[in-house]
Amino acid sequence: MRCTTFAGMQILDGKVASTAIVAKLKEETAQRLAAGKKAPHLAAILVGSDGASETYVASKVRHCEEIGFRSTLVRLASDIPDIELLDQIERFNQNDDVDGLLVQLPLPKHISEARVIEAIHPSKDVDGFHPVSVGRMVQGLPSFVPATPYGIMLMLEQFNIPTTGKHAVVIGRSNIVGRPMSILLSTQQPHANCTVTVCHSKTHDLGYFTRQADLVVAALGKPEFLKADMVKEGAVVIDVGITRVPDATKKKGFALKGDVDFANVAPKCSWITPVPGGVGLMTIGALMTNTMEACKRRESIA
Repeated sequence: MRCTTFAGMQILDGKVASTAIVAKLKEETAQRLAAGKKAPHLAAILVGSDGASETYVASKVRHCEEIGFRSTLVRLASDIPDIELLDQIERFNQNDDVDGLLVQLPLPKHISEARVIEAIHPSKDVDGFHPVSVGRMVQGLPSFVPATPYGIMLMLEQFNIPTTGKHAVVIGRSNIVGRPMSILLSTQQPHANCTVTVCHSKTHDLGYFTRQADLVVAALGKPEFLKADMVKEGAVVIDVGITRVPDATKKKGFALKGDVDFANVAPKCSWITPVPGGVGLMTIGALMTNTMEACKRRESIA
């Protein structure tokens, strides 16, 4: 795959990798339609009007349109009672035309995210957050993998990054990124087979661990947390973070920053993801891949 170089290292370009994934899905969708099969259908529920969530959902809808998927977006008020949200989820669960269903996170404080995630039927859980999906992933069974970790695995595959026997350090232990990422990197997949260390907010001398890492996945949500003195020469660095930081020089009044101090860390790396233009685009590609898989699984048991 074509790569971009910067100051002697190579960029893990999410646009390049996600474009390849989208092109493959677009071709598969066209073949399905030509064979008289349905287009995969993704339904999304957006509660409130959070700016970042609006951007993410709009991107998902655009990608569905580009690929040829059907998409349905339901917008709900931020003060909606949780029972009404759960009723909407159940309507999509019962709709046989809908293959994949997601509720955009985060949710308003009065709504239990755990309850909402568990309300989505596992067969439509394209975000990969349901306990059934997570349990199957841990056991190495076919499952929907959370889109961000899955996107990172697809990126490692697309750029053919060697990982077998490498020491990977994952910074962060969230159920959305950190925990599933550590599990995936330790599996027997071709672009995994790592020895994995998980670091978090209670880790003493976190830099001691990251300086040993061949691969660092930073997923803690603190802008420019990972500094150059925390990374060894030749490391592969995956930056999951994306935070809006006030910046009066920008037209929108803010800049997007990752968890990695890119300008100073990048020269030490063999490969690194940019922010924006890295993991975020792969997350969308992974979600679309999960949606196609959901459609095919539903057909196989129909």
